[in-house]
Amino acid sequence: MSTERFEVSREIAAPPEKVFALLCDPAGHVLIDSSGMLQSAEGDPVRKAGDEFVVHMDRESLNDYPMGKYDVTVIITEFEQDAHIQWTIHGAIRPPLRHLYGYRLEPAETGTRVTSYYDWSEIDEAYRDKGVFPVIPEAGLRATLGILARNVE
Repeated sequence: MSTERFEVSREIAAPPEKVFALLCDPAGHVLIDSSGMLQSAEGDPVRKAGDEFVVHMDRESLNDYPMGKYDVTVIITEFEQDAHIQWTIHGAIRPPLRHLYGYRLEPAETGTRVTSYYDWSEIDEAYRDKGVFPVIPEAGLRATLGILARNVE
């Protein structure tokens, strides 16, 4: 596995379509966030690559950079119904960061095997030596899967 990508998996006792519905809902992203950064969201559930929604953020939750409260636009970059969703974010920072988040879902004996990933291999060169990445630790992905399970099981 690349040092510029985290990937964690867990089986969740819920069908893929139930898990995926939560992941398509902007409010669902806020609900399962383990970082505390996602405060609220606006927009309709996503249905395809190219769909977008807004998330109101609070970076003070990470206590790493004094960015305070700000908004980002989540842009869905890959979408396969009940199987895969991936997105990047655009905000006030230029050039855009170009890091990717996503979930892959596979039917499993107990319900769904959910794999969460965070990939910063395509970040703009302007950020490579800034010590900013990864923004979210691997443990944060694992914690989010626990919160996801709690909300769909």
